[in-house]
Amino acid sequence: MNIKSFYPVLMSEDVELTSDFYKHYFGFNSVFQVDWYTSLRQEKAGYELAIIDKNHQTIPAQFSKHVQGLILNFEVENVDEVYANLIRQAKLPLHMDIRDEEFGQRHFITSDPDGVLIDIIKIIPPSQTFHEHYKESIWMDD
Repeated sequence: MNIKSFYPVLMSEDVELTSDFYKHYFGFNSVFQVDWYTSLRQEKAGYELAIIDKNHQTIPAQFSKHVQGLILNFEVENVDEVYANLIRQAKLPLHMDIRDEEFGQRHFITSDPDGVLIDIIKIIPPSQTFHEHYKESIWMDD
């Protein structure tokens, strides 16, 4: 299989509200938009995300519900600055406060208007316990 593209499509109660959320807080731009679907792209990095009305005819009826069991990870350079912007200033919901994990992340968890969890992460050096489990060096030693 030759995969040419891969991106999540989130089912939403309010496509416009959710699209505006990702555009405002995460720097996405609309590349296609109708009332029931928006395709978003973050031009600098080329990341894509789409939002679809959960009641649209292309969604099988038994699956037309809120997204559950999904976390969107956004790896950033300065998680503390993003925390200040999103949580302290913008007052987005905070589901897990900022903390360091011994497996190599400093992160916090918020959510979008539809309740999709968003994990904002900075990669940090892991503890010795987890260091040996990495197949490649993905952190920068400070």
